[in-house]
Amino acid sequence: MVRLNEIRDNEIAVAMPPANDAGLLFIGRIRTPWTSRLECPRQGRADGPVCRIEIDEPWTLALDGVEDFERLEVLYWLHQSRRDLVKQSPANDGATRGTFALRTPVRPNPIGTSVVHLIAREGSMLLVRGIDCLDGTPLLDIKPDRTLFTPIAPPQPGDFQTG
Repeated sequence: MVRLNEIRDNEIAVAMPPANDAGLLFIGRIRTPWTSRLECPRQGRADGPVCRIEIDEPWTLALDGVEDFERLEVLYWLHQSRRDLVKQSPANDGATRGTFALRTPVRPNPIGTSVVHLIAREGSMLLVRGIDCLDGTPLLDIKPDRTLFTPIAPPQPGDFQTG
């Protein structure tokens, strides 16, 4: 259940430490039909509405070649999220989990990610499907979806192995 700023049973909030600027730059804005966290979907969908990613100058040249990819990873700043909860109760049943074990927007550094389907590029604007953020959300970065790539280097001793 989406919520605004209440603390549910057994959740824990901490005092926020002083800000330490990491030097992040917003490179644009995301335009979606959602203006309230209460109406925004919890996950983006490939059949969702077409949304716009607007890139600011001087970053528009960084879009060159993006049309070659069908899927992009979009990173954005969840500017309306609280940042102080370390234990959360997503089902509002009193059972809690640590923030880092959840995909909640409520986190110390509220960075959101979506894998979107690129519909078109129109100059400094991308039309995409699959994003799940509020209208006007600040944009941090765009990358081709990493699942479209194979590793460049051959496996090395000490590399993490699965299976």
